[in-house]
Amino acid sequence: MSLLFAAWPLLAAHPVLELADKSPQSTEFRQAITGVMKEEDIKAGKAVFGEGADFLWVVEAETRPHLIVNDMPFGTLSPIQGTKLFYYRGKLKTGTSHNFNYLVAGKAMGGRTDVAAYMPDSYEQPGVPKGKLSEKLTHTSKIYDGTVSDYWIYVPAQYEASKPAALMVWQDGQGHTDRNGAARTLNVMDNLIHQKRIPVMILVLISPGMKGTQRMRSIQYDTVNDTYARFLRDEILAEVQAKYNIRKDGYSRAIAGNSSGGICAFNVAWQQPDQFARVLSRIGSFTSIQWKPGTLEGGNVYPFKIRKEPKRNIRVWLQDGSEDLENNHGSWPLQNVQMANSLKMMNYDYKFSFGNGTHSGSQGSAELPVALTWLWRDYDASKTEQAFTQEPGEKDKPLYRIVKLNRE
Repeated sequence: MSLLFAAWPLLAAHPVLELADKSPQSTEFRQAITGVMKEEDIKAGKAVFGEGADFLWVVEAETRPHLIVNDMPFGTLSPIQGTKLFYYRGKLKTGTSHNFNYLVAGKAMGGRTDVAAYMPDSYEQPGVPKGKLSEKLTHTSKIYDGTVSDYWIYVPAQYEASKPAALMVWQDGQGHTDRNGAARTLNVMDNLIHQKRIPVMILVLISPGMKGTQRMRSIQYDTVNDTYARFLRDEILAEVQAKYNIRKDGYSRAIAGNSSGGICAFNVAWQQPDQFARVLSRIGSFTSIQWKPGTLEGGNVYPFKIRKEPKRNIRVWLQDGSEDLENNHGSWPLQNVQMANSLKMMNYDYKFSFGNGTHSGSQGSAELPVALTWLWRDYDASKTEQAFTQEPGEKDKPLYRIVKLNRE
Protein backbone atom coordinates (compact mmCIF):
# COMPACT_ATOMS: atom_id res chain seq x y z
CA MET A 1 0.00 0.00 0.00
CA SER A 2 1.42 3.38 -0.97
CA LEU A 3 1.90 5.94 1.77
CA LEU A 4 1.50 8.84 -0.69
CA PHE A 5 -2.05 10.09 -0.48
CA ALA A 6 -4.13 12.51 -2.49
CA ALA A 7 -4.05 15.73 -0.50
CA TRP A 8 -7.31 16.78 1.03
CA PRO A 9 -8.02 20.47 0.46
CA LEU A 10 -7.35 22.64 3.46
CA LEU A 11 -9.79 25.30 4.50
CA ALA A 12 -9.37 28.74 2.95
CA ALA A 13 -5.80 30.05 3.23
CA HIS A 14 -5.06 32.14 6.28
CA PRO A 15 -5.57 35.87 5.59
CA VAL A 16 -1.91 36.71 6.29
CA LEU A 17 -0.83 34.27 3.56
CA GLU A 18 -3.34 35.68 1.08
CA LEU A 19 -2.22 39.23 1.82
CA ALA A 20 1.44 38.24 1.40
CA ASP A 21 0.56 36.98 -2.07
CA LYS A 22 -1.79 39.74 -3.18
CA SER A 23 -0.93 42.96 -1.33
CA PRO A 24 2.30 42.67 0.67
CA GLN A 25 2.78 46.47 0.75
CA SER A 26 -0.61 47.12 2.31
CA THR A 27 -1.39 48.29 5.81
CA GLU A 28 -3.63 45.23 6.14
CA PHE A 29 -0.67 42.92 5.59
CA ARG A 30 1.41 44.65 8.27
CA GLN A 31 -1.52 44.42 10.68
CA ALA A 32 -2.08 40.75 9.85
CA ILE A 33 1.58 39.98 10.58
CA THR A 34 1.17 41.15 14.17
CA GLY A 35 -1.73 38.74 14.57
CA VAL A 36 0.41 35.66 13.90
CA MET A 37 3.92 36.75 14.90
CA LYS A 38 5.44 38.31 18.00
CA GLU A 39 7.37 41.56 17.60
CA GLU A 40 10.30 40.19 19.59
CA ASP A 41 10.49 37.15 17.28
CA ILE A 42 10.48 39.40 14.21
CA LYS A 43 13.36 41.44 15.63
CA ALA A 44 15.28 38.31 16.64
CA GLY A 45 14.84 36.59 13.28
CA LYS A 46 12.72 33.78 14.71
CA ALA A 47 9.31 34.66 13.29
CA VAL A 48 7.65 32.16 10.93
CA PHE A 49 4.06 31.19 10.20
CA GLY A 50 2.96 28.06 8.40
CA GLU A 51 -0.22 26.40 7.24
CA GLY A 52 0.35 23.09 5.49
CA ALA A 53 3.12 23.59 2.94
CA ASP A 54 2.66 27.39 2.82
CA PHE A 55 5.00 29.47 4.96
CA LEU A 56 5.69 33.13 5.64
CA TRP A 57 8.89 34.51 7.13
CA VAL A 58 9.21 38.10 8.40
CA VAL A 59 12.33 39.67 9.89
CA GLU A 60 13.54 43.15 10.82
CA ALA A 61 16.96 43.98 9.38
CA GLU A 62 19.05 46.89 8.14
CA THR A 63 19.87 45.23 4.82
CA ARG A 64 18.15 42.59 2.71
CA PRO A 65 18.36 39.12 4.33
CA HIS A 66 18.86 35.81 2.58
CA LEU A 67 16.86 32.87 3.91
CA ILE A 68 18.61 29.57 4.66
CA VAL A 69 16.36 26.51 5.14
CA ASN A 70 17.73 23.14 6.25
CA ASP A 71 21.25 24.55 5.82
CA MET A 72 20.70 25.37 2.16
CA PRO A 73 20.04 28.74 0.42
CA PHE A 74 16.27 29.11 0.04
CA GLY A 75 15.45 32.65 -1.09
CA THR A 76 16.00 36.39 -0.78
CA LEU A 77 13.49 38.38 1.23
CA SER A 78 11.56 41.34 -0.16
CA PRO A 79 11.23 44.66 1.67
CA ILE A 80 7.98 45.99 3.07
CA GLN A 81 8.04 49.65 2.06
CA GLY A 82 8.24 52.27 4.80
CA THR A 83 9.58 49.76 7.35
CA LYS A 84 12.72 47.80 8.18
CA LEU A 85 10.76 44.59 7.65
CA PHE A 86 11.48 41.98 5.00
CA TYR A 87 9.28 39.02 4.11
CA TYR A 88 9.40 35.80 2.14
CA ARG A 89 6.60 33.47 1.02
CA GLY A 90 7.57 29.92 0.22
CA LYS A 91 6.63 26.29 0.42
CA LEU A 92 8.16 23.54 2.56
CA LYS A 93 7.84 19.80 2.32
CA THR A 94 5.06 18.60 4.59
CA GLY A 95 5.22 15.62 6.91
CA THR A 96 8.47 16.64 8.53
CA SER A 97 10.18 19.49 10.40
CA HIS A 98 12.62 22.11 9.17
CA ASN A 99 15.17 24.60 10.43
CA PHE A 100 16.01 28.06 9.14
CA ASN A 101 18.17 31.11 9.72
CA TYR A 102 19.24 34.23 7.78
CA LEU A 103 22.36 35.66 6.27
CA VAL A 104 22.44 39.45 6.64
CA ALA A 105 25.45 41.24 5.21
CA GLY A 106 27.26 37.91 5.19
CA LYS A 107 26.59 37.15 8.86
CA ALA A 108 24.25 34.52 10.30
CA MET A 109 21.19 35.85 12.11
CA GLY A 110 18.30 34.41 14.07
CA GLY A 111 16.65 31.21 13.06
CA ARG A 112 14.69 28.32 14.53
CA THR A 113 14.82 24.56 14.56
CA ASP A 114 11.92 22.10 14.58
CA VAL A 115 9.43 24.04 12.46
CA ALA A 116 6.66 21.55 11.73
CA ALA A 117 5.09 21.43 8.28
CA TYR A 118 1.81 19.60 8.86
CA MET A 119 0.07 17.40 6.32
CA PRO A 120 -3.58 18.08 5.36
CA ASP A 121 -4.82 15.33 7.68
CA SER A 122 -3.42 17.21 10.69
CA TYR A 123 -6.08 19.90 10.22
CA GLU A 124 -9.80 19.80 10.89
CA GLN A 125 -11.51 18.91 7.62
CA PRO A 126 -15.07 19.76 6.53
CA GLY A 127 -17.50 16.88 6.72
CA VAL A 128 -15.35 14.79 9.09
CA PRO A 129 -17.18 13.92 12.33
CA LYS A 130 -15.32 14.66 15.54
CA GLY A 131 -14.89 12.26 18.39
CA LYS A 132 -15.49 13.13 22.02
CA LEU A 133 -12.79 13.73 24.63
CA SER A 134 -13.72 12.81 28.19
CA GLU A 135 -13.17 15.01 31.16
CA LYS A 136 -9.89 14.47 33.02
CA LEU A 137 -10.03 11.19 34.93
CA THR A 138 -7.84 10.31 37.92
CA HIS A 139 -6.47 6.95 38.97
CA THR A 140 -4.63 5.98 42.17
CA SER A 141 -2.33 3.02 41.58
CA LYS A 142 -1.78 -0.02 43.73
CA ILE A 143 1.08 -1.28 41.57
CA TYR A 144 2.90 2.05 42.00
CA ASP A 145 1.73 2.30 45.64
CA GLY A 146 -0.37 5.45 45.81
CA THR A 147 0.85 7.11 42.60
CA VAL A 148 -1.86 9.31 41.09
CA SER A 149 -2.21 9.56 37.30
CA ASP A 150 -4.51 11.69 35.17
CA TYR A 151 -5.89 10.33 31.91
CA TRP A 152 -8.43 11.08 29.20
CA ILE A 153 -10.43 8.82 26.90
CA TYR A 154 -11.11 9.84 23.30
CA VAL A 155 -14.01 8.08 21.61
CA PRO A 156 -14.36 8.46 17.83
CA ALA A 157 -17.72 9.39 16.32
CA GLN A 158 -17.87 6.00 14.55
CA TYR A 159 -17.66 3.97 17.77
CA GLU A 160 -20.56 1.56 18.35
CA ALA A 161 -20.82 -0.16 21.70
CA SER A 162 -21.92 -3.37 19.98
CA LYS A 163 -18.64 -3.60 18.05
CA PRO A 164 -15.30 -3.90 19.88
CA ALA A 165 -12.97 -1.05 18.94
CA ALA A 166 -9.22 -1.03 18.46
CA LEU A 167 -7.11 0.79 21.06
CA MET A 168 -4.18 3.19 21.10
CA VAL A 169 -2.49 4.39 24.30
CA TRP A 170 -0.45 7.61 24.33
CA GLN A 171 2.06 8.43 27.06
CA ASP A 172 2.29 12.10 28.17
CA GLY A 173 -1.36 12.21 27.21
CA GLN A 174 -1.83 15.79 28.38
CA GLY A 175 0.03 16.88 25.25
CA HIS A 176 -2.59 15.34 22.95
CA THR A 177 -5.85 16.75 24.33
CA ASP A 178 -5.82 20.00 22.29
CA ARG A 179 -6.78 19.01 18.76
CA ASN A 180 -5.15 22.12 17.27
CA GLY A 181 -2.12 22.15 19.54
CA ALA A 182 1.37 21.11 18.49
CA ALA A 183 0.59 17.37 18.36
CA ARG A 184 -2.75 17.54 16.44
CA THR A 185 -3.35 13.90 17.31
CA LEU A 186 -7.13 14.15 17.57
CA ASN A 187 -7.46 15.76 14.14
CA VAL A 188 -5.31 13.05 12.58
CA MET A 189 -7.32 10.30 14.25
CA ASP A 190 -10.64 11.75 13.11
CA ASN A 191 -9.47 12.17 9.52
CA LEU A 192 -7.82 8.76 9.15
CA ILE A 193 -10.71 6.88 10.75
CA HIS A 194 -13.15 8.75 8.48
CA GLN A 195 -11.07 7.76 5.44
CA LYS A 196 -10.88 4.15 6.72
CA ARG A 197 -7.08 4.26 6.64
CA ILE A 198 -7.00 3.15 10.28
CA PRO A 199 -9.65 1.23 12.22
CA VAL A 200 -12.16 2.74 14.60
CA MET A 201 -10.15 3.05 17.78
CA ILE A 202 -10.45 4.45 21.26
CA LEU A 203 -7.54 6.52 22.56
CA VAL A 204 -6.29 6.52 26.13
CA LEU A 205 -4.19 9.61 26.81
CA ILE A 206 -2.37 9.10 30.10
CA SER A 207 -0.09 11.48 31.99
CA PRO A 208 2.88 10.44 34.11
CA GLY A 209 2.02 9.82 37.74
CA MET A 210 2.77 11.78 40.88
CA LYS A 211 3.49 10.13 44.22
CA GLY A 212 3.03 12.94 46.67
CA THR A 213 5.48 15.55 45.41
CA GLN A 214 7.61 13.01 43.51
CA ARG A 215 7.35 12.99 39.72
CA MET A 216 7.18 9.36 38.62
CA ARG A 217 7.65 9.92 34.88
CA SER A 218 11.18 8.57 34.52
CA ILE A 219 10.60 5.71 36.95
CA GLN A 220 7.51 4.64 35.02
CA TYR A 221 8.80 5.33 31.52
CA ASP A 222 12.55 4.64 31.50
CA THR A 223 12.72 1.49 33.62
CA VAL A 224 13.12 -1.73 31.63
CA ASN A 225 10.83 -4.21 33.34
CA ASP A 226 7.13 -5.13 33.19
CA THR A 227 5.84 -2.84 35.96
CA TYR A 228 4.36 -0.15 33.72
CA ALA A 229 2.96 -2.76 31.33
CA ARG A 230 1.12 -4.39 34.25
CA PHE A 231 -0.04 -0.98 35.46
CA LEU A 232 -1.64 -0.30 32.07
CA ARG A 233 -3.14 -3.77 31.69
CA ASP A 234 -4.40 -4.37 35.21
CA GLU A 235 -5.35 -0.88 36.34
CA ILE A 236 -5.85 1.79 33.66
CA LEU A 237 -7.22 -0.39 30.88
CA ALA A 238 -9.36 -2.34 33.33
CA GLU A 239 -11.13 0.94 34.10
CA VAL A 240 -11.46 1.87 30.44
CA GLN A 241 -12.78 -1.56 29.45
CA ALA A 242 -15.47 -1.30 32.12
CA LYS A 243 -16.90 1.64 30.14
CA TYR A 244 -16.15 0.79 26.51
CA ASN A 245 -16.08 -2.29 24.30
CA ILE A 246 -12.39 -2.59 23.43
CA ARG A 247 -10.59 -5.41 21.66
CA LYS A 248 -8.20 -7.33 23.87
CA ASP A 249 -5.89 -8.81 21.21
CA GLY A 250 -2.48 -7.17 20.85
CA TYR A 251 -2.98 -7.16 17.07
CA SER A 252 -5.67 -4.49 17.57
CA ARG A 253 -3.68 -2.35 20.00
CA ALA A 254 -0.99 0.28 19.56
CA ILE A 255 1.05 2.28 22.04
CA ALA A 256 2.91 5.56 21.48
CA GLY A 257 5.07 8.14 23.18
CA ASN A 258 7.76 10.79 22.81
CA SER A 259 11.16 10.85 24.50
CA SER A 260 10.96 8.75 27.68
CA GLY A 261 7.41 8.00 26.56
CA GLY A 262 8.91 6.55 23.37
CA ILE A 263 11.07 4.00 25.14
CA CYS A 264 8.11 3.34 27.45
CA ALA A 265 5.92 2.46 24.47
CA PHE A 266 8.54 0.05 23.14
CA ASN A 267 9.11 -1.45 26.58
CA VAL A 268 5.40 -2.17 27.11
CA ALA A 269 5.13 -4.00 23.77
CA TRP A 270 8.41 -5.85 24.41
CA GLN A 271 7.22 -7.02 27.84
CA GLN A 272 3.67 -7.85 26.74
CA PRO A 273 3.39 -8.30 22.94
CA ASP A 274 0.09 -10.10 23.54
CA GLN A 275 -1.29 -6.74 24.77
CA PHE A 276 0.34 -4.32 22.28
CA ALA A 277 1.75 -5.32 18.89
CA ARG A 278 2.16 -1.86 17.32
CA VAL A 279 4.66 0.73 18.60
CA LEU A 280 5.14 4.39 17.73
CA SER A 281 8.35 5.67 19.36
CA ARG A 282 9.34 9.29 18.69
CA ILE A 283 12.69 10.76 19.86
CA GLY A 284 12.84 7.69 22.10
CA SER A 285 15.12 7.81 25.14
CA PHE A 286 16.91 4.49 24.62
CA THR A 287 19.58 5.67 27.03
CA SER A 288 20.78 4.96 30.56
CA ILE A 289 18.41 7.27 32.48
CA GLN A 290 17.23 4.53 34.87
CA TRP A 291 20.13 2.12 34.37
CA LYS A 292 21.64 0.86 37.64
CA PRO A 293 24.42 -1.55 36.65
CA GLY A 294 23.88 -5.02 38.06
CA THR A 295 20.56 -4.01 39.61
CA LEU A 296 18.18 -2.47 37.09
CA GLU A 297 18.18 -2.28 33.30
CA GLY A 298 17.66 0.98 31.45
CA GLY A 299 16.73 1.81 27.88
CA ASN A 300 20.37 1.68 26.77
CA VAL A 301 20.21 -2.12 26.76
CA TYR A 302 17.45 -2.43 24.16
CA PRO A 303 19.57 -2.40 20.97
CA PHE A 304 21.35 -5.44 22.36
CA LYS A 305 18.32 -7.17 23.87
CA ILE A 306 16.73 -7.06 20.42
CA ARG A 307 19.75 -8.84 18.92
CA LYS A 308 20.15 -11.41 21.70
CA GLU A 309 16.66 -12.23 22.99
CA PRO A 310 13.82 -14.13 21.25
CA LYS A 311 12.02 -12.08 18.63
CA ARG A 312 8.74 -10.44 19.63
CA ASN A 313 5.89 -10.22 17.15
CA ILE A 314 5.65 -6.42 17.06
CA ARG A 315 5.64 -3.69 14.41
CA VAL A 316 7.67 -0.54 15.21
CA TRP A 317 7.88 3.01 13.83
CA LEU A 318 10.96 4.84 15.16
CA GLN A 319 11.61 8.57 14.70
CA ASP A 320 14.52 10.75 15.73
CA GLY A 321 16.61 13.72 14.57
CA SER A 322 20.32 14.22 14.04
CA GLU A 323 20.43 17.09 16.54
CA ASP A 324 18.76 15.20 19.39
CA LEU A 325 20.26 15.10 22.87
CA GLU A 326 23.75 14.05 23.87
CA ASN A 327 24.38 14.05 27.63
CA ASN A 328 25.58 11.89 30.50
CA HIS A 329 22.74 9.43 29.88
CA GLY A 330 23.86 8.76 26.32
CA SER A 331 23.31 9.79 22.72
CA TRP A 332 19.70 9.80 21.55
CA PRO A 333 20.52 9.80 17.79
CA LEU A 334 23.12 7.05 18.05
CA GLN A 335 20.88 4.88 20.21
CA ASN A 336 17.97 5.23 17.79
CA VAL A 337 20.26 4.29 14.91
CA GLN A 338 21.33 1.27 16.96
CA MET A 339 17.68 0.41 17.55
CA ALA A 340 16.92 0.62 13.83
CA ASN A 341 19.88 -1.58 12.90
CA SER A 342 19.00 -4.14 15.56
CA LEU A 343 15.39 -4.33 14.39
CA LYS A 344 16.57 -4.70 10.80
CA MET A 345 19.10 -7.42 11.64
CA MET A 346 16.45 -9.45 13.44
CA ASN A 347 13.90 -9.11 10.62
CA TYR A 348 11.42 -6.94 12.52
CA ASP A 349 8.69 -5.07 10.69
CA TYR A 350 10.00 -1.56 11.37
CA LYS A 351 10.36 1.90 9.85
CA PHE A 352 13.00 4.47 10.84
CA SER A 353 12.28 8.13 10.15
CA PHE A 354 15.42 10.20 10.74
CA GLY A 355 15.39 13.97 10.27
CA ASN A 356 17.44 17.00 11.31
CA GLY A 357 15.49 17.94 14.42
CA THR A 358 16.44 18.39 18.06
CA HIS A 359 14.73 16.78 21.07
CA SER A 360 11.35 17.95 19.86
CA GLY A 361 8.02 16.44 18.91
CA SER A 362 7.78 18.54 15.75
CA GLN A 363 8.87 15.97 13.16
CA GLY A 364 6.87 13.18 14.78
CA SER A 365 3.73 15.32 14.91
CA ALA A 366 4.17 16.51 11.32
CA GLU A 367 4.50 12.95 9.99
CA LEU A 368 1.78 11.41 12.17
CA PRO A 369 -0.70 10.70 9.32
CA VAL A 370 1.95 8.66 7.48
CA ALA A 371 3.23 6.95 10.63
CA LEU A 372 -0.22 5.83 11.76
CA THR A 373 -1.22 4.63 8.31
CA TRP A 374 1.97 2.57 8.08
CA LEU A 375 1.54 1.21 11.61
CA TRP A 376 -2.04 0.07 10.92
CA ARG A 377 -1.58 -0.93 7.28
CA ASP A 378 -3.28 -4.18 6.21
CA TYR A 379 -5.31 -4.30 9.45
CA ASP A 380 -8.19 -6.76 9.23
CA ALA A 381 -10.87 -6.57 11.92
CA SER A 382 -11.76 -10.22 11.32
CA LYS A 383 -8.31 -11.28 12.62
CA THR A 384 -6.86 -11.35 16.11
CA GLU A 385 -3.25 -11.92 15.12
CA GLN A 386 -0.75 -11.52 12.30
CA ALA A 387 2.85 -12.59 11.94
CA PHE A 388 4.64 -9.29 11.25
CA THR A 389 7.48 -9.61 8.77
CA GLN A 390 9.90 -7.08 7.36
CA GLU A 391 8.77 -5.36 4.19
CA PRO A 392 10.47 -6.76 1.05
CA GLY A 393 11.87 -3.36 0.09
CA GLU A 394 13.55 -3.01 3.47
CA LYS A 395 15.37 -6.31 3.17
CA ASP A 396 17.43 -4.99 0.26
CA LYS A 397 18.52 -1.81 2.01
CA PRO A 398 21.85 -1.53 3.87
CA LEU A 399 22.26 -0.99 7.59
CA TYR A 400 22.45 2.60 8.79
CA ARG A 401 25.95 4.03 8.98
CA ILE A 402 27.33 7.24 10.49
CA VAL A 403 29.03 9.21 7.73
CA LYS A 404 29.46 12.69 9.21
CA LEU A 405 32.18 12.42 11.85
CA ASN A 406 34.30 15.51 11.19
CA ARG A 407 33.36 18.45 13.42
CA GLU A 408 34.77 20.99 10.97
